[in-house]
Amino acid sequence: MAVMLDSTELALYRRLAREQAVCRAPSLVAAVVRDGQVVWSGARGRVGDARPDDNTQYRLGSITKTMVATAVLRLRDEGRLDLTDPLEKHVPGTAFGGTTIAQLLSHTSGLTSESPGQWWERAPGGDWATLVASLDTGATKLRPGFKFHYSNVGFGVLGELVARHRGRPWLDVVTDEILTPLGMTRTTPHPRAPHADGFAVHPFADVLHPEPAPDAGAMAPAGQLWSTVTDLGRWTAFLGGHTGGVLSADTVAEMRLMNTVDDTEVWTTGFGLGLMVVRYQGRHLAGHTGSMPGFLATTLVDANTGTGALCLTNSTAGVGIVQLSLDLLTMAEELEPALPDEWQPSTVDPGLLALTGLWHWGPTPYTLRVLGDGMIALEPVNGSGRASRFRPTGPDTWLGLDGYYAGETLTVGRTGDGVANHLNLATFIFTRTPYDPSAPVPGGVDEAGWR
Repeated sequence: MAVMLDSTELALYRRLAREQAVCRAPSLVAAVVRDGQVVWSGARGRVGDARPDDNTQYRLGSITKTMVATAVLRLRDEGRLDLTDPLEKHVPGTAFGGTTIAQLLSHTSGLTSESPGQWWERAPGGDWATLVASLDTGATKLRPGFKFHYSNVGFGVLGELVARHRGRPWLDVVTDEILTPLGMTRTTPHPRAPHADGFAVHPFADVLHPEPAPDAGAMAPAGQLWSTVTDLGRWTAFLGGHTGGVLSADTVAEMRLMNTVDDTEVWTTGFGLGLMVVRYQGRHLAGHTGSMPGFLATTLVDANTGTGALCLTNSTAGVGIVQLSLDLLTMAEELEPALPDEWQPSTVDPGLLALTGLWHWGPTPYTLRVLGDGMIALEPVNGSGRASRFRPTGPDTWLGLDGYYAGETLTVGRTGDGVANHLNLATFIFTRTPYDPSAPVPGGVDEAGWR
């Protein structure tokens, strides 16, 4: 494990210790991740007669959902499904088959938050047939796509979708395709020693009550897994872009993009594709929280800086794990700011280099820059207007990745002798000089020209 300055480690440990003491956590572990590895970890409290450490298992709760979402995105990237597909196309026979896969991932499906019957987090779960039968009537509470409505049921459904496509249980798929390649060997569906037992802390006395940890059955994709600081550190790094080949960096970035917000006035929390998105002190963070009887968990990462934080505790309630993670991440950034990557020159294809420089949308100047790996950026010179990044999709074509032109195609237009004289971007024509008469400017160019 890389290390931080002694003064930084003391500040981080003091924040952890204060949370454990004030909030009366039986035990509490946390870590800071930077550039793909854990650079600090700490622990307070007891697990049995011993202190917990980076190898002690705690229940992840809903962080499990992020791994199920990753399995779904792998299917999408393989061309086995589209996120706009209705559920019925892949899991027929439900009463809510019209909802899309993207809506299930982003908690906009309108499905009920909890499965009918006994609360699934404290009761042994039934199989898929039992779950889907319980949802025959009244499962959809809101119009699909209408607004954010957190649904544990939706991820039970996505677990079944993964299982049907792969022909084996969702957990086997997640283990073989995601956990094992990332080296997360201590992330399991049931606890393995050493592990923390889950407790509720009495609100008015310093005594504990054991919490149950049954198998959730068909609802397990919503919150079954257990993990450690070491493994969750690897997962935090994954969410920050160190994907280890499990997904492309572009797909993980897509998961981090906000699809819907939880608080609609001045949003601080929203959801992407299976990931929670948090806005805090100018930072956009991605990850997830977890809550199961006896346990709380969180992981958050700033993909722009590569710094993340995680926390695990064996208490049902009362520990501010989200704020603790935010504080640890912020302290690490402020006390030891990450250095920018060292600049080095790179090799650029001469044809691509020839496209750089000024282009004009009407009279408005834009610059085209090369970003590396064939990617380009098109940005207004004065900084006010529509800016986007593009990745190559073929000879003289690029796909918009963000901003107004996300998903749109940019095509280079050339003269008969092969010289690039315009860009066609979603019917907008960019020319080397304003209103170049040799380019196909919409509506034509006045023959008299500028005057």
